[in-house]
Amino acid sequence: MANSKSALKRIRQNEIRRDRNRAARSEMRTSIKNVRRAIELGELEQAAELLPQAVKTIDVTARKGVIHRNTADRTKSRLVRAVARAQA
Repeated sequence: MANSKSALKRIRQNEIRRDRNRAARSEMRTSIKNVRRAIELGELEQAAELLPQAVKTIDVTARKGVIHRNTADRTKSRLVRAVARAQA
């Protein structure tokens, strides 16, 4: 257990940030899953519609510092390629 007031405050801040980061990461993963599910089901138009929303969510998550910028770029690249391959 923390021994100082500042350590107690740091614990409270970390819990709040952890919850916020988990929510952002969960939202990002859900948007990615929706695109991949649409591709699997052969709903290519829906996948193309969901892609910009997923890319935006990934960008926001990276901008907030929840994930690294390179991770975001790699994820976006794989999603875009998957949609392009499915349409081809």
